[in-house]
Amino acid sequence: MLEPALTRIGVAIDIPEPWGSALTRRRAEAGDPQAAYTPAHVTLLGPTEVATDALPAVEKHLEALASAQPPFVIQLRGTGTFRPVTEVVFVTLAKGISECELLAEAITRSEDVRRDTRFPYHPHVTVAQDVPPEALDAVFDDLAGFSASFEVSSFTLFSHGGEGPWRPRRDFPLG
Repeated sequence: MLEPALTRIGVAIDIPEPWGSALTRRRAEAGDPQAAYTPAHVTLLGPTEVATDALPAVEKHLEALASAQPPFVIQLRGTGTFRPVTEVVFVTLAKGISECELLAEAITRSEDVRRDTRFPYHPHVTVAQDVPPEALDAVFDDLAGFSASFEVSSFTLFSHGGEGPWRPRRDFPLG
């Protein structure tokens, strides 16, 4: 029996300008190679393999979730880290945490989305990962005073072919 064709997807909230490019640039300056492929975002569903022929059903599920979720505000403020568990520094969400948690949990209720997670979901914006400790410390300190507030009016389904950047597949307006 043939294995079904798989597509790697992710769902995220993009960080708008001028903050998105500033955070992505700082990630690149830390030496994080993912900055070239992954603009600043809040992940709702991390990289997940789904059957390619299930994508229409996944999109329908995301459409229903988005239409039921009113727009909300994310307030980014300061930095945090997952060290020593993982070598990650991130910008924290001071507002919008519950909305992100509820969306992330609802996304995985699709029968077509099966994701084993190593860690509990914690909404954040990664600004350095898997770089030397000095670079992690520098980003942690440099962005400690970071603050931004913006309305979230949509989230995006991305796909990844294994090479290069994640590609936006479809935006899902909230409300």
